[in-house]
Amino acid sequence: MTNPAIIPELYVIGAGPGDPELITVKAYKVLQRAPVVLYDNLANKQLLDLTPEDCDRIYVGKQPYGSYTPQEEIHEMIKHFAFTKGMVVRLKGGDPFIFGRGFEEILYARGQGIKTHFIPGITSMQAAGFGDIPLTHRAISEGIWVITGTKKDGTLSADLNLAMQSNSTVVIYMGMKQLDTIAATYIKAGNGDMPAAIIQHASLPHQKSVKGLVKDLPALAESKKLTFPSIIIIGPVVDLPV
Repeated sequence: MTNPAIIPELYVIGAGPGDPELITVKAYKVLQRAPVVLYDNLANKQLLDLTPEDCDRIYVGKQPYGSYTPQEEIHEMIKHFAFTKGMVVRLKGGDPFIFGRGFEEILYARGQGIKTHFIPGITSMQAAGFGDIPLTHRAISEGIWVITGTKKDGTLSADLNLAMQSNSTVVIYMGMKQLDTIAATYIKAGNGDMPAAIIQHASLPHQKSVKGLVKDLPALAESKKLTFPSIIIIGPVVDLPV
């Protein structure tokens, strides 16, 4: 039986790209009073230290191309804890509304009569600045084209063909298994010599990166042993003098 004193609430919070100090002040304050936190693989575990001692900290992460907690199970946990604890924090890496399925969880919660709140986070592409890569630069890049390297069916977004025709920086999330396809797409369009970079563990002390040409992306990744989680940045901004 539902306790009438409990007001079910869900906070979907962006944990940022990795460095725990990049979390927002608003998210910091919410975590300090959270009775339950459902956290992802990419959320820095140090953020859990901000929660009360009696907080239920439950891992519901998804390893890239590995083990994961089914989304339906996460939904059930949100519902269960919202109606038994009142407040549930869903802590997700980066920004939950950028390839993070955060809005899916908000829609589910609203359908269950749970009040929802969203607190954005710094997304990993913004951490490219730590590697001296601005996403835009006057007279060099007119915008940012952000696409997924892994659609629901596991394929690369066809939008890459459109993005290459723009004067914008191209950022690809979850694209490490598509490096051969990305390189081939640019080569076919005659843009194989476009500057490109891969950044792994952006903003963290063990961040690794490599710069080169888009046609050489597979070899570049192999040379530095880069894997998941990484972002791929393509465009003249990668090659700006520092």
